[in-house]
Amino acid sequence: MAITLDAGDAAPDFELKDQDEKTHRLKDYAGKTVVLYFYPRDDTPGCTKEACSFRDLRAEVEAEGAVVLGVSKDSIASHQKFRGKYNLNFPLLSDEGAKVASAYGAWGEKIQYGKTTIGLTRSTFIIGPEGKLLKVWKAVKAEGHGDHVLKALRELKGK
Repeated sequence: MAITLDAGDAAPDFELKDQDEKTHRLKDYAGKTVVLYFYPRDDTPGCTKEACSFRDLRAEVEAEGAVVLGVSKDSIASHQKFRGKYNLNFPLLSDEGAKVASAYGAWGEKIQYGKTTIGLTRSTFIIGPEGKLLKVWKAVKAEGHGDHVLKALRELKGK
């Protein structure tokens, strides 16, 4: 049975390495708001669009007191290339075993090009400073998603 998380739930803890092999744990971000977004694959059209939107909105997201972390099953080496190619300015975390994606309900059955497959589903979670989920998006459309996240961050702050 797939895990379903909703706003108000405790965010599952994680420990993953980024493109520079630096370890990131949810507890490292205690007291901060985290935008944790799961994406299927480095350097594919939708994932590139989504990553570049977060890149372009980084200053505005940080102005709302949040940090962005991208997560996929890609390797550290793949993340290094993807980050360098598009000048991405936030960490990309490698979840090669999909354990964290599974804990967040971002791994499972999906329909891609008319075929049912098992894989990482594009999902985003805003995690509040106390480690609770503030906002959850499932089955995200890459186009314009960064703007939706920024708007939600502003709404959560009452702006």
